[in-house]
Amino acid sequence: MKVWIAHDEGREHLGSLPDDVDVEVYTGRGDYPSDPASVEFWVPPFLAQSKVTEPLADMPALRAIQLLSAGAEVWAPVVPESVTLCDARGVHTGVTAEWAIGAILASMRGFDGFARRQVHHEWRVRWRTTVCDKHALIVGAGDIGEKIAEVLSVLGTTVTKVARRPRPGVHAVDELDALLPEADVVVLVLPLTDATRGMVDAGFLSRMKDGALLVNAARGPIVDTDALVAEVASGRLRCALDVVDPEPLPAGHPLWDLEGALITPHVGASVDGMVPRAYAPVGPQIRRFAAGEPLENVVTEGY
Repeated sequence: MKVWIAHDEGREHLGSLPDDVDVEVYTGRGDYPSDPASVEFWVPPFLAQSKVTEPLADMPALRAIQLLSAGAEVWAPVVPESVTLCDARGVHTGVTAEWAIGAILASMRGFDGFARRQVHHEWRVRWRTTVCDKHALIVGAGDIGEKIAEVLSVLGTTVTKVARRPRPGVHAVDELDALLPEADVVVLVLPLTDATRGMVDAGFLSRMKDGALLVNAARGPIVDTDALVAEVASGRLRCALDVVDPEPLPAGHPLWDLEGALITPHVGASVDGMVPRAYAPVGPQIRRFAAGEPLENVVTEGY
């Protein structure tokens, strides 16, 4: 059985595999390491763009794809029905939640503004706000959303959680209109699907309270960028973004120059230890596949 993985370093994190499993490295660039027609299990590159799916056309024997990211929006529309698509749900929970908490604190305490003034050697005291005694709305109550909620609660923030389907302690997404006006911070940690694309539009933003912070740790196309620029440029809202639409953000885009925007270049999970963390579920999945057992974290309905 032929398996392709995206990182040579990943080999050492696969553990013991059956003798008939042949692991090769294909980074997504350059020539194939061998004939792709016999690949049965594929681990493509992390944070792949749409062109990385092109080898699918050369893989008639492919039966399983194990992603290194939690997001599957690039793959879900193009993977054949004969191929089981699995995501890396839970793998990047801690580091992505860490980014979101860091972005919330930096934005609310004004660290981004102070950093801009540091460049000009300007010492200017400005009073800012805090997460203590504030209200946060977490839109997407999966593993990452739950971890963000846990940390914010420790910091003294009242947290409300929203998901597609309600459950005890979690509101349904159709309750957002009533919940948005109460939130000082709105955190997006939901998957990009047909249902969520463009969800944060001008109407959504208009229902947020004056001075509120929008944090996007999900995917850029969930937010209407033009509508967000208008609200942040007016000074009514602030934003902290690890993802944008378009991405990468062009050099001349108005988001760059907004005083109320903190932007990082999609680095929520790009920290040391990424390869061992991302490959932790890969070895077990290969062993399940080789044994004919059901795979875990199978993508359904786009995520």
